[in-house]
Amino acid sequence: MADADLDVVIRQLARQAHTSLMTRAKERRARFNALAAKAKGKDTSAGFKTMAKATMEQAAAAAKRLQMSADNDADSYARSVRLVASTPVVVNAEKKAKQKPVKKAKAKKKAK
Repeated sequence: MADADLDVVIRQLARQAHTSLMTRAKERRARFNALAAKAKGKDTSAGFKTMAKATMEQAAAAAKRLQMSADNDADSYARSVRLVASTPVVVNAEKKAKQKPVKKAKAKKKAK
């Protein structure tokens, strides 16, 4: 990974984060569905099923925002690298003129 461009690394990390986020959301959905199956009342069961559905919807939205943000960052980085690579480097061949040292002003002594 040391030789890889940073935009590729950003995309890989986003992919890993997306995968782990969706895995955890699926685990939580399965837990809520299991609780819904064990529930004794229809209202309780429906509540757990609603929570399972809402969990997946929110996780999918968060994963989508995460992916879009990472893609934007990676694209921005790649664009800036291309811009810097295409800009010609100007070398200043002129030597700076020697500056004369600034003389310190002598403090005037007050006569009493």
